[in-house]
Amino acid sequence: MRKHIHSARDFILPIIDFFYPPFRKLMNLQTFRYAASGGGNTLLGLIIYTISFKYIFAEKTFHLPFYALKGHVAALIASFIITFPVGFFMSKYVVFIDSGMKGRIQLFRYFMVCMFNLVLNYILLKILVERFQIYPVLAQVLTICVVIIFSYIAQRNYSFKNTDEG
Repeated sequence: MRKHIHSARDFILPIIDFFYPPFRKLMNLQTFRYAASGGGNTLLGLIIYTISFKYIFAEKTFHLPFYALKGHVAALIASFIITFPVGFFMSKYVVFIDSGMKGRIQLFRYFMVCMFNLVLNYILLKILVERFQIYPVLAQVLTICVVIIFSYIAQRNYSFKNTDEG
């Protein structure tokens, strides 16, 4: 398993790092890697959200045996199910590789931050879609902008904190 993780990282890092030089004066390499991998994962999430909302849930309420989810909420959950493991992999093995924290602790902390992000995303979507009548895909884009800022700060300083930084 470790061999596959390292080969995936060894494949991804040179691609991301290739695009770094023009951004060198704007941000450090780790921040660029976070922006690139997080941006890719965010784009993946938005694509999954859009496809789920428009085609899988057909912009309608999704009925479970015990609860009914509005289409935009069901799409949010579908997107989260895919982007959570992808985001953790990218954060642990591509962005915050200098963290000496145990993997299970990183995973727990990453999960906690992602749960907060999911709740924040849910609340903002509910407000933008149901209160202000903004189209769900556009509302999700606006919500992503808010969540990204919190996510970087929390992941850097909590989930993947470098244990050498006192």
